[in-house]
Amino acid sequence: MKKYSLLLFILIVALTNCEKDDICIEATTPNLIIKFYDTNDPETSKAVSSLTVTANEKEDIYTGVSLDSIVIPLNLSENSTTYKFQSGTKTDTIIFNYDRKDVFVSRSCGYKTVFENFTMQTSNNWIKSYVINNSTIENETNAHINIYH
Repeated sequence: MKKYSLLLFILIVALTNCEKDDICIEATTPNLIIKFYDTNDPETSKAVSSLTVTANEKEDIYTGVSLDSIVIPLNLSENSTTYKFQSGTKTDTIIFNYDRKDVFVSRSCGYKTVFENFTMQTSNNWIKSYVINNSTIENETNAHINIYH
């Protein structure tokens, strides 16, 4: 009987001292999703040929690719991020401005940054126009910006 009660005691202590694993499965800080469209047919997506995207004074994020959408990060320590978008020989400088808001996700994920009051400015060399689909960027489910070229 003492064996069983000792075994039961050890089993109860072992089960109550287990801690569940903290694994982050929720979305964290979102990247900016940009979709490119044909300026003559705004409903039709259009790949940008020979696209190079560079963050100021950093390495190229995309180099000489043909894509109809891209995903780029925003600066988490500043309220703006500047990129250079080059298509062929034409380059546009784009400045993204926003307010940062840190939101607690969970113990395993920590905090994520949500970008609010999102605006942008462009030099309009090969980019003809743009539409900001949502001024708050909190997930990566849809394109945040449509660029027409």
